[in-house]
Amino acid sequence: MNISNNISSIQSHQTMMNTNANNVANVNTEGFIPQDTRISENGNVLTTNTRKADDKGSSKSQTDLAKEIPDQLIALNATAANIGAIKTQDEMLGSLLDIKA
Repeated sequence: MNISNNISSIQSHQTMMNTNANNVANVNTEGFIPQDTRISENGNVLTTNTRKADDKGSSKSQTDLAKEIPDQLIALNATAANIGAIKTQDEMLGSLLDIKA
């Protein structure tokens, strides 16, 4: 995996977190229909697809905190893992350059 793949993953998870934060912020908004972000792999790059969730016809917010909170943890952990991978790659490249010099 190279750094651009890690950056793509971080950007995709940031989109997921932004959508998730909007849903949570509107948990008390009457008639709010949350959005859902799907992350999929397209070759070596992750892509995101954000769409409105299915309308259940409720006059109250349809945000499901039982879904939103775990999604936040997934995005947080995925971002932390990608940052760790970028740091490791950076250290390896630095070591290789030190050896070469």
